[in-house]
Amino acid sequence: MPKPSADAPNATPWRSVGADGSIMLQIRAQPGARRTEIAGVHNGCLKVRLAAPAVEGRANEALIAFLAASFGVPRRNVALLRGESGRRKAVCIASPTARPDRDWPCKI
Repeated sequence: MPKPSADAPNATPWRSVGADGSIMLQIRAQPGARRTEIAGVHNGCLKVRLAAPAVEGRANEALIAFLAASFGVPRRNVALLRGESGRRKAVCIASPTARPDRDWPCKI
């Protein structure tokens, strides 16, 4: 995987874009929420509320499904790189067809 570079027009601490167009997101997950949604920025990470509980990997599966739907890619294009058992996660989205992250908050 190529080294990510800053996305110049919308540089944020939680997002970087690789030379191949892949997107790496730094995420702070909040499992057990009422609904799955973007909730702003927390300590330099994109905060994502997840409706699934943090039990048996269900929150990770919900996060992957949410990001895949948001970026218009199959679930296999979303890789959890770090944070399988923690709230802080690094996720890579390969070949996104949509870029909803450009509309997500830069800071809160």
